[in-house]
Amino acid sequence: MEVYSFSNVPRFCHSCSSVSETSRFRGVKVQLWGQSPVTVQLSRRKRRTTRNLISSSQKRDVAVVDGSCMDDIYDKLAERIVPLSAAMFSPNVKRLVGLAGPPGAGKSTLAKEVVRRVNRLWPQKASSFDAEVMPPDVAIVLPMDGFHLYRSQLDAMEDPKEAHARRGAPWTFDPALLLNCLKKLRNEGSVYVPSFDHGVGDPVEEDIFVSLQHKVVIVEGNYVLLEEGSWKDISDMFDEKWFIDVNLDTAMQRVEARHISTGKPPDVAKWRIDYNDRPNAELIMKSKTNADVLIRSINL
Repeated sequence: MEVYSFSNVPRFCHSCSSVSETSRFRGVKVQLWGQSPVTVQLSRRKRRTTRNLISSSQKRDVAVVDGSCMDDIYDKLAERIVPLSAAMFSPNVKRLVGLAGPPGAGKSTLAKEVVRRVNRLWPQKASSFDAEVMPPDVAIVLPMDGFHLYRSQLDAMEDPKEAHARRGAPWTFDPALLLNCLKKLRNEGSVYVPSFDHGVGDPVEEDIFVSLQHKVVIVEGNYVLLEEGSWKDISDMFDEKWFIDVNLDTAMQRVEARHISTGKPPDVAKWRIDYNDRPNAELIMKSKTNADVLIRSINL
């Protein structure tokens, strides 16, 4: 007997359910609205029909956001999320947005610019604000960078040299800590999260405070839409999933220029791209299929 999870299949309305309706699904676990799951038998032909139902239900509608310049895109994204959020007045309700993309896609800039526009637009949408009073910020960026493993943790790995060379790969982060922070934010409405000191090369504990006043939280990072291990649990936390769609070669050119600007010799920068940045980026690009919103990157 096969058992399928119906977590992504539209549930049946409790008031409309009946024995005859339930009997159509045999050999699968069916959960009616508000009831415990039940397992019933299903013929082979009907199992195929059920698989098709599951497959079609998992198809997501993807919105594509583009514009003549990045400022247009920032404006569209802010206008998209403000109407969805301004109606939420409960102090513990947040709208969490996961923003992913490969290195060089412009995630940090996009998140910062969208947050700035949301904070400007919010008072126009929420009539409760006094026009003469400066409203508090309602949007904030929560960067994934703060969840890097410490250098001391990399030193303690079986191959410290490889660990440092591959810093930025998924296994050099602490996704469990990020997941716990997001759960606390959901449950309690506020949380302290770490930032990252690029000069020191380590996280700074409890450096960012996401408070009750923040209604929109953009969680930006390379791997927040991955569907593997703890990363999948993180991805499931978001109300919307955004992905910056950028040409991979263009992104790598930007990252190489960034390496050189921080003092790396050109040959070291190129080695870093080939050995670490591009393999990471290729993995990240696969998570594009999990996005609700696809953002077309424009060359600056």
